[in-house]
Amino acid sequence: SVPACCSARYNLALLACLGFFLLYALRVNLSVALVDMVEPNTSLARNATSNMCPEHSSTINVPRNTTGVKYSWDADTQGWILGSFFYGYIITQIPGGYLASKIGGKLLLGFGIFGTSVFTLLTPLAANLGVGYLIAVRALEGLGEGVTFPAMHSMWSSWAPPLERSKLLSISYAGAQLGTVVSLPLSGLICYYMNWVYVFYIFGALGVLWWFFWMFFVSDTPETHRSISHAEREYILSSLKDQLSTQKSVPWRPMLESLPLWAIVVAHFSYNWTFYTLLTLLPTYMKEILRFDAQENGFLSALPYFGCWLCIILSGQIADYLREKQNFSTVCVRKCFTVIGMIGPALFLVAAGFIGCNYALAVAFVTISTTLGGFCTSGYSINHLDIAPSYAGILLGITNSFATIPGMVGPVIAKNLTHNNTVGEWQMVFYIAASINLFGAIFFALFASGEVQDWAVSGYHLHRN
Repeated sequence: SVPACCSARYNLALLACLGFFLLYALRVNLSVALVDMVEPNTSLARNATSNMCPEHSSTINVPRNTTGVKYSWDADTQGWILGSFFYGYIITQIPGGYLASKIGGKLLLGFGIFGTSVFTLLTPLAANLGVGYLIAVRALEGLGEGVTFPAMHSMWSSWAPPLERSKLLSISYAGAQLGTVVSLPLSGLICYYMNWVYVFYIFGALGVLWWFFWMFFVSDTPETHRSISHAEREYILSSLKDQLSTQKSVPWRPMLESLPLWAIVVAHFSYNWTFYTLLTLLPTYMKEILRFDAQENGFLSALPYFGCWLCIILSGQIADYLREKQNFSTVCVRKCFTVIGMIGPALFLVAAGFIGCNYALAVAFVTISTTLGGFCTSGYSINHLDIAPSYAGILLGITNSFATIPGMVGPVIAKNLTHNNTVGEWQMVFYIAASINLFGAIFFALFASGEVQDWAVSGYHLHRN
């Protein structure tokens, strides 16, 4: 094989990693800044705090910058502002995958992140104009981000040799976790020492800067890359020669009737249910039940995502090692990694509901739960490329559309279940997430495939007719 160091495919993975880093930084910065954008007394009318655990509060009043404008948005309005992103995000998933297969992933991904960055720069202005404008800008950011994952999958279908898939994809997508890790505490510091508007200006400007590098250094396929070595081009093209389809039309019907595709849909939906429930409600649980302010401790909120980032990178290396050196079948690796990445988090999540007031243990369990989830990237997440490399972008668009629903529904259901903030109510939230995870893991283990499907290769229509 061709050395990895300084190769065009690894440069693509690193630039993509930076892109997803910024994408997630642009996505989560609002939830941190929102705390500073709202007048302190408007969000007081909320759930009662549980009195089961003692206070841990260690608030030391440090003089901080308070020049930012404050808005009087109630809790419902804040919910709409935070949720509006997903309404845009879910719309562009399938069109994004389809467009990427037509015009190529480079432009789509590049302009997806560029657009998101521009709307981020406009966020302070929109907030000043009124809450409707802010919700619109966030939904437009969602539209821009919706095309990015399908576009990336589409690019990897022509760039990633089958035995390096887990490595290359895990490097590029791990940027998302790292973006969460860095931007949560960093946005807090920017709000603290400067003013909340700079959260949007700084990350937005970095996104625009990234776009120039992306447009200059990246190309859609190895054939069109300007500085790729001859050996690497040949290596990639020969490794993919029997895997790609040349037909121009998309085989929608056999694709939607394909059980291996539905195995990925169910796994993706289940995993995201837990992921989004934690992402949005963990600070609430720590504050209301464990009486500990996660906002004061950005490091602890970021810890689970740091674990997940490490796990994604390592499991990507391990998955390809097992397939290449130990001759494990692709489907065996995908199923094992998905089962570990879904049943592991389910167990630790339920355990987190039963540890009483032991704060350290709660953080540990949630961190382990999120970390183990990282195995899924080399499990169901890359499986689109195993079963239909030519249509990987469209497949990811389909599964990600279903997998965005938990982001819209999960937190709402959890909020409705925890009106009195009792430990029992929270255990219920964790049970639901765990059982959805368990179901997803079993379904995937039964019906997933590691082979390129008949409908996804060129000669398929000839055999049928």
